[in-house]
Amino acid sequence: MPASRTDSPPPDLSRIEDVDVSAEMQGSFLEYAYSVIYSRALPDARDGLKPVQRRILYQMADMGLRPDRGHVKSARVVGEVMGKLHPHGDSAIYDALVRLAQGFALRVPLVDGHGNFGSLDDGPAAARYTEARLAPAALALTENLDEDVVDFIPNYDGQFQQPEVLPAAFPNLLVNGTTGIAVGMATNMAPHNLIEVVAAAIHLLENPHATLDELMEFVPGPDLPGGGVILGVDGIKDAYAGGRGSFRTRAKVSVESLGPRRTGLVVTELPYMVGPERVIEKIKDAVGAKKLTGIADVTDLTDRNHGLRLVIGVKTGFDPNAVLEQLYRLTPLEDSFGINNVALVDGQPQTLGLKDLLRVYLDHRIQVVTRRSRFRLAKRQARLHLVEGLLIAILDIDEVIQLIRGSDDTAQARQRLMDVFDLSTLQADYILELQLRRLTRFSRIELEAERDELKAEIAALEELLASDRLLRAQVARELEAAAEAYGTPRRTLLLNGGPVPSRSRAAAPADLQIADAPCRVFFSATGRMVRAELIADAPNGGIIPPARRSKHDAIRSAVDTTTRGDLGAVTSSGRLVRFSPVDLPSVPGNSIQMAAGVRADQYIGLPSGEHVVAVVPLVADPVIALGTRDGVVKRVAADEIAGKPDVEIISLKPGDAVVGAAPAADGTDLVFVTSDAQLLRFDAASVRPQGRAAGGMAGIRLGDGARVISFTALSSTEEAVVVTIAGTTTALPGTDAGSGKVSLYSEFPAKGRATGGVRAQRFLRGEDALTLAWVGVDPRAVAADGAVRALPDVGAKRDASGQPLDAVIAAVGTAAL
Repeated sequence: MPASRTDSPPPDLSRIEDVDVSAEMQGSFLEYAYSVIYSRALPDARDGLKPVQRRILYQMADMGLRPDRGHVKSARVVGEVMGKLHPHGDSAIYDALVRLAQGFALRVPLVDGHGNFGSLDDGPAAARYTEARLAPAALALTENLDEDVVDFIPNYDGQFQQPEVLPAAFPNLLVNGTTGIAVGMATNMAPHNLIEVVAAAIHLLENPHATLDELMEFVPGPDLPGGGVILGVDGIKDAYAGGRGSFRTRAKVSVESLGPRRTGLVVTELPYMVGPERVIEKIKDAVGAKKLTGIADVTDLTDRNHGLRLVIGVKTGFDPNAVLEQLYRLTPLEDSFGINNVALVDGQPQTLGLKDLLRVYLDHRIQVVTRRSRFRLAKRQARLHLVEGLLIAILDIDEVIQLIRGSDDTAQARQRLMDVFDLSTLQADYILELQLRRLTRFSRIELEAERDELKAEIAALEELLASDRLLRAQVARELEAAAEAYGTPRRTLLLNGGPVPSRSRAAAPADLQIADAPCRVFFSATGRMVRAELIADAPNGGIIPPARRSKHDAIRSAVDTTTRGDLGAVTSSGRLVRFSPVDLPSVPGNSIQMAAGVRADQYIGLPSGEHVVAVVPLVADPVIALGTRDGVVKRVAADEIAGKPDVEIISLKPGDAVVGAAPAADGTDLVFVTSDAQLLRFDAASVRPQGRAAGGMAGIRLGDGARVISFTALSSTEEAVVVTIAGTTTALPGTDAGSGKVSLYSEFPAKGRATGGVRAQRFLRGEDALTLAWVGVDPRAVAADGAVRALPDVGAKRDASGQPLDAVIAAVGTAAL
């Protein structure tokens, strides 16, 4: 038998400590809780990223996985992140990578995934089957990391460095939202529209004491990646004020004809993170339990080309709207989202409102720009120091060469250069390393040009760092650039129908119909539509002029109707599409904010290449006048469009298009303006109303190569003006501001229909056409993004030349309500 060991040393009883178990458990739990909160579950309020997300983006940038390079295996990215930065399992890293690539989860995806990255109903493929690279927007989060813009900290084993926070050129936390469960707390933040968030951030940057109501004029509510409809904004305002609130979302559903005597509900957008298979399953369960009646079948026609399309057949004899109310009550076609804005600020979890979130981000961004400017200033000063020393050496190059040749070693040569030419050590070393090919006259000219350029850049950077105003302006410019590069139009409709009561799934269907109240629908010069509630006893027909306006405030059409009334959208293809404003974003009558509106083409559902040119009423027997690009005019009889949802109201010739439309009774002026600066006005009574199949009649005689750029109808001409903008057709669109003028409409004499009109503007040298024209009352010019642009003063002669404009004008409408 083996001998037993008797030579083991006795235990060292002096190292045994008595520890209170409850204190040890409490301390250990707090350390664990802090680790989960700080290192895993909650995002940083500055860049909106959790540590694993930040490490993924940084490592992918370090690997050079830019959008212009090829994809690499996701498993390789996961391995690099896990081995160098993230001391956790590969599944957690891959799950975070997948979410960064899912367009249905993030409003602006940060990873460009190739392969099966999952769907709302199915998980992704394994990391070995998928590939990834950075999305373009991710570059805005990781740019300038090599310019000392943020602090770097050691990784988990001290071998590598990682950024404590990313520079984040846009407010990622608000734009993409987040979700996470920590110890004793959780976060759940909704995605928002990048363009709207940037507009609010810039406003807060320029107005630090801005109120929440002012910020909500720019950010009216979340903008979910899958679209859908948000009911009521009261819960949203609570969340924006205190960081917590909730709102209810609905699918976007339309009632369509599926065939002869067969009607169905077509779902094209679902609530956030709700998949079609989940909806189908709930519908089948409700039908099987006999809680849901009237459903004939459910078909999922979703594909990559046409997007989501869930068709729910309705049995004959059932009211589709009543069936839809049951679906909202019993299925995820209506869902709720609870906002809990918890994020880390200076390492501590805080619940933040909209203004706080924007302020924390802006403080971070100002610090990033400041540090970057200081870094660039130091680099340019160091380079200027070397260039000036090199220029000194080149001016006396023969003496420099003789001095170096006469020295015994490098140290002596360095010291003699410093003594003779009064150079620093850095300058002397740089001259000693100088290549002989740099001693040419051309190199001297290059160095002098570089010196002058460096001095100019240094002066600009010093001025920037010395002025808080310039710093904030630089931050604003970079935010606008990010919004322009990565922003997209709003997808989610906001229905401001007041508070939505809590509803039980077992309760009887409640009447959630929006009241059929008087309202006014506005169609802006930038192509957006909103619905304004009319205020009782208010001036101006129920609309109170707001104290301040948003960027989108040039009105093209303003039509009085009711919430469930009918309006007509006249399109460039000569169609009149009947629609109801019930689903338009609603704004108060005292705060007409077109930025909160929806794209009219998107709301109406027009195909590519066709756009809305005007919104017209369909009550009181309207007679609608249309003008086309080829100079054709037509008035459509009222009985020709009655009761028809989508009708062609003019037969256009190939290549022609409608450029304007408006109601036009007898006695109204019809006005054409052409690209060769001719304006023609004549009485609408000279155009007899025709049937919808007619092709119209000659409106204006066009010169060679000319086309109509503006057509309108004026019922009142007392205060009307004519705005014309001239330019050159050879310039790229949006690059030449051109010249413009504003003349009184009364300066233009009336002439007969089908004549050539009178000259509206004399061209300056280099101008060959009118690029824009508008006729109406109280003009307001805007850029392509809706920003207001200045116009010349009213009073120019009708055939005078225009004044050079400061900025490009994309559209003109009226500022009057």
